[in-house]
Amino acid sequence: MGKTELTCDCEIVHKEKVEKAKDYLIEENKLLKITELYKAMSDSTRIKIINILKDNELCVCDIAVILNMTKSAVSHQLKNLREKGIIKSRKDGKMVLYTLADEHIRQIFSISAKHINECN
Repeated sequence: MGKTELTCDCEIVHKEKVEKAKDYLIEENKLLKITELYKAMSDSTRIKIINILKDNELCVCDIAVILNMTKSAVSHQLKNLREKGIIKSRKDGKMVLYTLADEHIRQIFSISAKHINECN
């Protein structure tokens, strides 16, 4: 028995739908930025950090204790998240406090968690 491939041998069946879909294409440079956002969020440690910063403003020491990691390892992950615009920081005296960059990141995380909970 031969392998059956699911292919379409036509050029365009639904011309109107194809044209409409083309109108929704995002510019390549914006697609690359979206890809970078998801890459930054594709690490379980960074997701844990996003999760704990979702409703908290914490310093690197707090995060290190919560995740049972070294401050150096946490700092490395925080730098990555900050460079991608996922978290932001502010100084309070000698301490640097971290939180999510904006409501969009909180929504992305919450929607993802809701999706996973509903799929199981």
